[in-house]
Amino acid sequence: MARADDPGVPAAAGAAGSMNGAREVERRAIDMWAPIVPVPDVMQHVAHHFPREMAGYLRVFYKREPDVAEFARAAEGMQMSDEDLVAVLDAAGIERTLITGFDEWSSVHETFIPNDVVAALAERHPGRFIPFAGADVLKGMDAVRGFEDLVRHRDFRGLSVRPFMVGLPADDRRYYPLYAKCVELDVPVSIHSSANWTTVSVNDLGHPRHIDVVAADFPELKLIMSHAGYPWVLEACLLAWKYPHVYLELAAHRPRYLAAPGTGWEPLLRFGTTTIKEKVLFGTGWFLLGRPPGQVLDEFRELPVPDDVMEMWLWRNAEALLGAGVPA
Repeated sequence: MARADDPGVPAAAGAAGSMNGAREVERRAIDMWAPIVPVPDVMQHVAHHFPREMAGYLRVFYKREPDVAEFARAAEGMQMSDEDLVAVLDAAGIERTLITGFDEWSSVHETFIPNDVVAALAERHPGRFIPFAGADVLKGMDAVRGFEDLVRHRDFRGLSVRPFMVGLPADDRRYYPLYAKCVELDVPVSIHSSANWTTVSVNDLGHPRHIDVVAADFPELKLIMSHAGYPWVLEACLLAWKYPHVYLELAAHRPRYLAAPGTGWEPLLRFGTTTIKEKVLFGTGWFLLGRPPGQVLDEFRELPVPDDVMEMWLWRNAEALLGAGVPA
């Protein structure tokens, strides 16, 4: 999905970035939102199943007019082998990476990332990837049963939902059987909680106000607000403060801008280093950003955050959330 002329295209120069200028905190990280990686089986599927509803993402992130056909041609040229991918992650110091299925067939008639492809990659590299499942929310109990099977029999570690692709806010009751199953299985749910870059879904579908309702209705649910509620960062921080099991994940935003004045991230740096420091999760979204994971991580380490808090954000919080079931 990166521009062909972008020096950050993953295949270039080892794609790992450098640690020049980074502070000497423990060099390890858990990436809590990749969410896709450009190995051949993933890219071969994505090339032909990119939802047209997401075409605006090509314009915003890659400065191209939305052209799904062009994306399909480019995607097949972005592939890297499993071995090269693992080498890139090793060089960046990323020990584990969350990958996920996206299944919104009933809404947009595409399954962007099949769960079987996610499972296959995770099974090829035990302990290296953290598989989350997509679920076609509108399929009701069939979706619940399919999700449970993935957790019980294929070692999936959580659920991902994107309200802007489903067309329903996260507090719609049609999600609730899946949330209840997450509580029963003791796995987290990652919910897209941010603006979206489609031109067919309103931004309100990702507003934190909907997470407030879900967290109140499911006090035991481990809930990850994917993309930290941006641009409603203050509201997101207050929810993480209010509810014991609500977390903020920071992926798909260039870290270099998180501390820039006027970008709206001030509440994160204020509360995330104090009141809710145990609730913040590092994530890259590096393929979406068109930057190698090492560069994203280097930028993240340069944030004005105390070293002990930086370690919490980078891996300690994720390790605590995921529990002992994720191999060290």
